[in-house]
Amino acid sequence: MKPSLPATDRRLWALAWPLMLTNLTVPLLGLVDTAVLGHLESPEYLGAVAVGANLFSILYWTFGFMRMGTTGLAAQAWGKRDSFGQIALLLRSVLLAVGIGLLLILLHQPLISLGLTLMNPSPDVTGLAAEYAAIRIWSAPAVLCQYTLVGWLIGTQFPRGPMIMLIVANGLNIALDVLFVTGLGWNSRGVAIATVIAEYGAAAIGFAIVLSRMPEGQTLTRALFGELADYLKILRVNRYIMVRTVALLLVLAFFTAQGARQGDTILAANAVLITFLLIISNALDGFANAAEALVGEAIGKGSRRRFRVVFQSALRWSLWGALLLTIVFVVGGRGLIALLTGIEAVRITAWQYLPWLWLLPFAAVWGFLLDGIFIGATRTRDMQNTMLFSALGVFLPVWWLTTAWGNHGLWFSLICLMLARALSMGWLCWSHTRNGLWFNGH
Repeated sequence: MKPSLPATDRRLWALAWPLMLTNLTVPLLGLVDTAVLGHLESPEYLGAVAVGANLFSILYWTFGFMRMGTTGLAAQAWGKRDSFGQIALLLRSVLLAVGIGLLLILLHQPLISLGLTLMNPSPDVTGLAAEYAAIRIWSAPAVLCQYTLVGWLIGTQFPRGPMIMLIVANGLNIALDVLFVTGLGWNSRGVAIATVIAEYGAAAIGFAIVLSRMPEGQTLTRALFGELADYLKILRVNRYIMVRTVALLLVLAFFTAQGARQGDTILAANAVLITFLLIISNALDGFANAAEALVGEAIGKGSRRRFRVVFQSALRWSLWGALLLTIVFVVGGRGLIALLTGIEAVRITAWQYLPWLWLLPFAAVWGFLLDGIFIGATRTRDMQNTMLFSALGVFLPVWWLTTAWGNHGLWFSLICLMLARALSMGWLCWSHTRNGLWFNGH
């Protein structure tokens, strides 16, 4: 009996489903945080975690190139069957991750103060958010090591590694959330402590998985550590991803800050809806992450035909995923909001803005997929430029023109950002394909 799916579709799904399951555990933490805190007597705890978590999204994902850049480079080394290159890349990236993480801990007080000043939440929320942030910062080395380990495992086509690593750690986080918040009454402080413990758990599991995949007889040699120039090369190659990621996260921070200026109820309602946006992005990123690995492999092998087939397969399944998510949120959105918070004012407010969520899957799917293609091809400068155009040339002007719409204008601006990314990256993708630039040196 013949398989029902083409070979490339089967390979894509073999990579995508563990990554999708892994990715979905990330917003699951946000769902649990929101649900646990959303049933307390005050929306201030939920608002504090929304502000604090957003601050750490900016802080940590500023260094998201530790994941994305590692995936693209590891996938290309995998395509070339370069074992030494794969292991050297991993070791050097981990050392960079630890160094950057320790530096963040050292500088955390001015960073947190600046972030909270820019977000400008209410005084009650600010105090709780500062307490949350002062605890969360201690997870920095573990988080950045996770980025590197996950990126390397995706690039070397072992998606079960990140799945095991994050599901176990996130299960620990959920259990500790319930214990610390519901059982011990630690509120937003308990959420932060649970997250720090779980991040180190995830890093430990990741290191164990990576060590089990080392070649027989592999030892640490001086050559694997490389020279200073090798580390500078990793940073130089990935600087564009860093700028792109900072721009995206500043948009999300701006979104949170503008919601906070409209009151704690709007802030909490937006926090609930943004949790669903994380579900959308992490679900669809399963196909994008699989595309990163397969596109990088195709480029490592120099196979234009394989590149084209992978792109078509990833696009087809991403669109089906966007359709399914749209149906889920249209049919069940109000019920999902009710599960996340028992505060009536927050529920009613979130329901008012729910229709914007219905538009997000098809607005965002193109950008998510093309991110995967560009990462696999290590076309990181293109990612930077299209994000800067979308944020500065589209999102901010649209927000300014629609300030009279209040929170509706804020959500409309976010939709426009997604569409701008889709159009600008889509145009570059078409141009590179037409002119045969994907396989040129850059």
